Amino acid sequence: MDGRELLAARDDIDFDPATVAIDDADAFARLEPEVREWWIDEFGEFVPGNGGFFTPPQKEAIPLIDDGTNSLVCAPTGSGKTQAGFCAIYNDLLAREKAEGLDNAVYCLYVSPLKSLANDIHRNLAEPLDGITERADEDVEIRHAIRHGDTSDAERQAMLDETPHILNTTPETLAILLNSPKFKQKLESVEYVVVDEIHSLAENKRGTHLAVSLERLERMCEESPTRIGCSATVEPLETVAEFLVGYETSDGERRPREYEIVDARFVREFDMELSCPTDDLIDTPPGVVSERFYDELASLVRDHESTLVFTNTRSGAERVLSNLREKHGFDESDSGCHHGSLSKDRRQEIESRLKQGSIDVVTTSTSLELGIDMPYIDLVVQVGSPKSVAALLQRVGRAGHQLGETVRGRVFALDRDELIECAVMLRKAEEGFVDRVFVPENAHDVAAQQVYGMGINEVRPETEVREILRSSYPYRNYGDAAFETLFAYLTADYDGLEAKNVYAKVWRDTNAPPSGEHHYEEYDVGQELIGKRGRMARVIYMTNIGTIPDSFDIDVFTRCGDEWVGQLDEEYLDTLEKGDVFVLGGANYEYKYRRGTKAYVDPTSKQATVPSWFSERLPLSYDLGREMLAFQQEVVATLQDGGPPAVREWLRTFPLDENTVRAVTRMYDEQLRYAGGRSVSTPDRLAIEVALDHDEYRRHYYVHSGYGRRFNDGFSRLLAYHVAQQTNANVQVAVADNGFTLSLPLNRKVDIEAVVAEIDPDEVRADLRASLDGSDLLKRYFRINATRSLMILKRYKGYEKTAAQQQVSSEMLLSFAQNLDEFAVMEETYREILQDKLNVAAIERVLRGIVTGETRVEAQAVESPSPRAFGLATLMASDVVLAEDESAVLQEFHARVMDEIERDGEGGESVATD
Repeated sequence: MDGRELLAARDDIDFDPATVAIDDADAFARLEPEVREWWIDEFGEFVPGNGGFFTPPQKEAIPLIDDGTNSLVCAPTGSGKTQAGFCAIYNDLLAREKAEGLDNAVYCLYVSPLKSLANDIHRNLAEPLDGITERADEDVEIRHAIRHGDTSDAERQAMLDETPHILNTTPETLAILLNSPKFKQKLESVEYVVVDEIHSLAENKRGTHLAVSLERLERMCEESPTRIGCSATVEPLETVAEFLVGYETSDGERRPREYEIVDARFVREFDMELSCPTDDLIDTPPGVVSERFYDELASLVRDHESTLVFTNTRSGAERVLSNLREKHGFDESDSGCHHGSLSKDRRQEIESRLKQGSIDVVTTSTSLELGIDMPYIDLVVQVGSPKSVAALLQRVGRAGHQLGETVRGRVFALDRDELIECAVMLRKAEEGFVDRVFVPENAHDVAAQQVYGMGINEVRPETEVREILRSSYPYRNYGDAAFETLFAYLTADYDGLEAKNVYAKVWRDTNAPPSGEHHYEEYDVGQELIGKRGRMARVIYMTNIGTIPDSFDIDVFTRCGDEWVGQLDEEYLDTLEKGDVFVLGGANYEYKYRRGTKAYVDPTSKQATVPSWFSERLPLSYDLGREMLAFQQEVVATLQDGGPPAVREWLRTFPLDENTVRAVTRMYDEQLRYAGGRSVSTPDRLAIEVALDHDEYRRHYYVHSGYGRRFNDGFSRLLAYHVAQQTNANVQVAVADNGFTLSLPLNRKVDIEAVVAEIDPDEVRADLRASLDGSDLLKRYFRINATRSLMILKRYKGYEKTAAQQQVSSEMLLSFAQNLDEFAVMEETYREILQDKLNVAAIERVLRGIVTGETRVEAQAVESPSPRAFGLATLMASDVVLAEDESAVLQEFHARVMDEIERDGEGGESVATD
């Protein structure tokens, strides 16, 4: 029977083959009878509005994969993309098992970014495989297993004896398997590779590592495996697809392998709205804002079957749960929290209850963005800005897990800056906009690991090593000079390096004649070869592989008396420069210096210059920042043409509640009435305010560069570097997503417009490198990259170094490494900081626009920070420690602005038409 006949024969399905068209017959006809029967039993009803048995990604992907076509399947959560990836695979394996039996080898590799996701997919594979094999007339078996860091030695040995046909694993474990003397032979038969949640891997070095591992696997396999990538909403699709499939050389030209894209990103209906507890976030007391928010949140939870609440920090997730329990009657029986700091058992308990639908509300930070199937979630609440459209869609997409169900999400913004972020974010999400993924390229540290691994496996020609690396998307442009830098490090070709206990990892030599030291009959005499050095090479590699850095807390001591005052996260320490003031335990301290795992400070009454939450916050995406600047341009034009009523009318076309509409309109109306249209940054204007603080005896420059915190972190360092050179003064910096503040002593000033305009875009990288000298940011990233490059070993001969001990070791090596010419680990440290952390390419692009006149720099003096600078100004306010303090400072700023507007009278209205 074909699919139509099977359906027509069933009494429990309303199906008339004469009147109902099936538009996915091609996909269905390819399936084995047992697979068709199981599919109809499981999904017998037609997909609503789809005219067939399959969801949109399934009907497109199944024929492609069945034909052996590399495919990127991009679709939201709940659209069946996992089954889209696997259906053709287990159909193929079933047909071959029935015909001739499957070998004791791996046919399909499933790679997941998370162990929990791999576990979940493993469970979800068991049901279809069991259901399908049970329907077969003969005795058939398709084995599947999971292997990652938690797999026991006994389970690993069992896989050698009885090998799974489908193996679920993680990027790190795959890299280990490629160097496993016995198990790597089991991978030679791999015909399919499924990379799940590929968007979350492509943007970091775990993905870089995986991309090279897939190229190594490619060379091992008997035939080129079909690669399948599954992704949520992502952009650009072509980049992610090329990252998945890699490059090949044909006719002397390197080009991406062939692939197809299944673009089903927008097949689900979204019901999203931005809510704000008040239309006045300045004068409404914080306690009232909080009470209204929790009242509305509790009401939403009670109106839905199961609610997932995302916050942007782990502490925020705990705080929201605590308030729901203390003030709204929830308890452990109907509520819970899930984040990475909780025990594995506790997380698994919450995950199990979510899958069963036995919990009303769960609060989380980022740990449930990916992974487990949660079919009962019918509402997602996002508290604060998730900082990118992609993250918003990923999180909200956890609701309404079945196709045909509307995805329902509510976003709450509780401060003015996030109100604007979220308003733009939801509008762009409705329009189908997605932030781009940026793939790290040419990372020396990952290359060092992988080349070392290749040398350990076997002696091989250097040309082959180069070709494997360059076949991966991140290294497609890895030139000869880069290879020479890499090999100089791997062969320890630097005087004094071995004296620092950093030894050669590979040898590099020409294949000698039969009497020579390195003679290999299978290679031509004179051919350049590479092999591993040292008897412990394989053990070192297998126990130190990976890209996820260790981290630790820094103990803080006073310089006078050596008194311990608390701990700081080391990522937070990256934001501190000598002289910066921060709050710890309710007291203010001035940062002086760091020695290894200790930071030394002086108690002070000076104002805090760096917010204590800095390192916890997610950074605003650069693309969304650009969209916010375009939004501001439209707001200014609408205000100038039609006033506040026109802005409110326009904003009501956005998915915003009325409080948000009025709050946003009021903010920009007051902005223009106080400081004019020139005070608002747009795509072609960089606005800067200059304000004098006579109480603190400081001069503040509020730079409205709304491109996100990565950009602003880099641009502020660059600008501070040039300002410090001109003034010979200590420049304090405070960074946010919508801009940054530079602060100088009152008796020092610069022409800030001229400083920005005179920065040479071609010198930006050199200037930023110079600005990083001696910084904690440089020290930390050097440690991370030295460990990734196996210059520092985390594990050796049974001994394990903590992150703090790694830091001590790296600081002993840093000054030596800085004096070496083109040292790979040092160069990678600078590359990662500048390109991946500080978004140097975007800084260069903006500065070139300033040089060409496409972007104007417009600075103006103000008596008090403008409404759009309130957030930047509170970062520099000396008395902001608690939320109540921030509210009081905002009220003071706002009162000054309104007094100024009232003094100008009608003149204030004319400012809005600048």
